[in-house]
Order: sequence, then C-alpha cells, then structure tokens
Amino acid sequence: MGNEFLAGESVLAFDLETTGISTTNDRVVQIALVGSDAAGNAVHYETLINPRRPIPSGASEVHGIFDADVKALGDFSTHAEEIHNLIENSVIVGHNVRRFDMPLLENEFRRIGRLPPKPKAMMDTLEIVRRVKVSRPHNLGSLCQRHGISLDNAHTAAADAAASLLLFWRLTLDHALMFRNSIEEIERWLIHGKSTNDDSNLGRGLNDLEMLDPLGKIRIDDGHYIIAFGRHRGRHVAEIAQIDPSYINWLLSPSGIEDENSRNAIRESLS
Repeated sequence: MGNEFLAGESVLAFDLETTGISTTNDRVVQIALVGSDAAGNAVHYETLINPRRPIPSGASEVHGIFDADVKALGDFSTHAEEIHNLIENSVIVGHNVRRFDMPLLENEFRRIGRLPPKPKAMMDTLEIVRRVKVSRPHNLGSLCQRHGISLDNAHTAAADAAASLLLFWRLTLDHALMFRNSIEEIERWLIHGKSTNDDSNLGRGLNDLEMLDPLGKIRIDDGHYIIAFGRHRGRHVAEIAQIDPSYINWLLSPSGIEDENSRNAIRESLS
C-alpha cells in the first residue's frame, strides 16, 4: 500500500472558492475540509463566507456563488476558530494548495489579526503529478477523468476537495514506491524535487513508456493507452474517444496507426 505513511494522521482535503485569483487581495467565499481525523472519524466541513465585498461576475460564473447567497452570512472571522482547529497539525491535501489555497487562507487570518494554522504537511496533487511525470493536462478535471474519479459539481469547494483527496489516494497507490518514507521526507521531495528513494527516479515520461505500435505513436501506462504524437499528445485514448470521436476514427485507420494489431488492441480497449 502507498498510504501507510499517513497512518494515525488527520488527513483533510482542502479547497476554496474565492472572489478571484489573487492570493493577497481576494477573499474566501466558500471553504471545504473533507477527510478524516487522527482517530479515523470522518470530517466534512463546508461553509459559505461573506467576503464583505462584491463577488465579481466572472468569479460567480465559475463557482455559482453570488452576492445574494452570502450577504446575510458571517464573514471570515466567524469561522476562523473552527477552520484553524481543523487545519492545525493536519496533513492537508489539495490541488495547487501550496501556491493558491493556503496562501490566500493565511492572508485571511492575518487580516483579522490571527496567526494562520500550521498544517503538519501539505500533499499537493499538482506537485505530485509533476514529480511522477503524469502526462498533461494537469488540471483537476482532466486528472480525475483520466483516473476514473467522478467530479460532479466541479468548482464547489466540497466537490473539488473530495475529488483531490480521491486523486491523492490513487496517486499514492499507483506510485507507491515514491511514498514509502516519512511525511516530512515526502513533502521535501514534492517541494525540492529530490526523490525519497532514488534521486534519478522521479517517474516516467512518454518516451519511457512501453510502445504499443512499432512506431511508438501509442504508449502503454498501467494498462492504459496514451497518444504520443500530434495534437492529443499525452492524453489517454479513452479520454479522447469521449471528446473527439472523429479523431479516434482516424486513429483507428491505416492513416493513423499503421499496425493492424495495435489498432485492434485499441478497439478492444474501447469496447
């Protein structure tokens, strides 16, 4: 198992919805913390927050939270104590959490004159996929689709937090070798790019994967077929079959993949 290093720890996935993308100037409008405490009890904390400023229409179009939804609610100071207690000394999981969610949250605490909580560690799924060289794209939606994780209600804090937690567990299992050391050593590897086990083993790129066809146009990664050329380079065949079926029709012709056995293998995987 790849997640034994977290035994006995409070592990919480964390996500924010905000008024914008500035970690210094924007405000929280929704926060979610989802996971389990050190005793293994389920934790599900989700709340809307009044940012005490108008929510820009562009932000509302993304997360679906409007001024009317929060105008009668408490501001960040109302929720600060509970949020602090949940995050303090927990292992925090999230997608781009180290560069966006946590810095923005820390500034909310500073605005009300409080020290921000200190998590025991942060396991950022964006950092992980880059370290183990998962093929792009690296946005949460694409990664969840690639790993068979449902992301209903995307861009709500609870849905994104839960999805990032499931993605994290999947990555720790698929790349278990990279998660055999202590939490501190793993976080150091994520931040500084030095493997916890083998300095040269930071994962595989496309060119390192087994070839399906003689020309290497399709690569094999844990039983999944990945396109290694053209406009869909780095994406799973199953993913492209859903969003660009005309491309798959071309791919499965002699003009796309010359080798008939390889074409048949792809057809079988999609059936």
